[in-house]
Amino acid sequence: MRRLLACGLAALLLAGCGTRTDGWAQPRPMPAPVGTLGPGFVDPSAPPTPEGTITPAPGSWDGVRPARGYRVVLLTKGTDAPTTALVTAVRAWADAARVDLRTVTAGTDPVADITRAIGMHPDLIVSAGNDLVDPLAVVTASHLAQPFLVVGAELAEPTHNVTAVDWAGASFRGEGLGASSTYDAASFTAERCDAAIRAGAAAVLTGLTGIVVWLS
Repeated sequence: MRRLLACGLAALLLAGCGTRTDGWAQPRPMPAPVGTLGPGFVDPSAPPTPEGTITPAPGSWDGVRPARGYRVVLLTKGTDAPTTALVTAVRAWADAARVDLRTVTAGTDPVADITRAIGMHPDLIVSAGNDLVDPLAVVTASHLAQPFLVVGAELAEPTHNVTAVDWAGASFRGEGLGASSTYDAASFTAERCDAAIRAGAAAVLTGLTGIVVWLS
């Protein structure tokens, strides 16, 4: 009997420790990035205005990465080739940077799924999929403390907590605007999607938010 009680107590202690050590249990201050931006990412003498666009030099983002354990929710919707390519790139980036990544796949009520992702207290929510653009426009302005990164699309009127990465073959903006005349699903190559998540994350990590990062 005493042995059973001891085992039960040990199990409770382990369960309690598991709850306390869950790094996602509470919000936290934004972790400091590791490294610095390279020349050509942004002009220091002319910082971007809110909702402005920057065109960083290729690779100027390579010197910046998140601290180990950076909490990211990958929010995704859709199984089309561009979305799949973006999801693959985000997961590869997270693995290489040792990011703590969790995924929320949006269903028939994406607004509720975005709200659920916010409730997980991530350091960053990365959105992949054009079908999330309009739902994000509904939610993001009401959660200004939560950073968002939209890869391969952008919001028509982003708030300061929403950063986007786009290029000539992407630039879906939602709100009835649809895809631009230059939209090209074939432009979502592995190389372009990899650059998108890395450049976008570098912008967010260094405080350059509420803008569009345009890949040339």
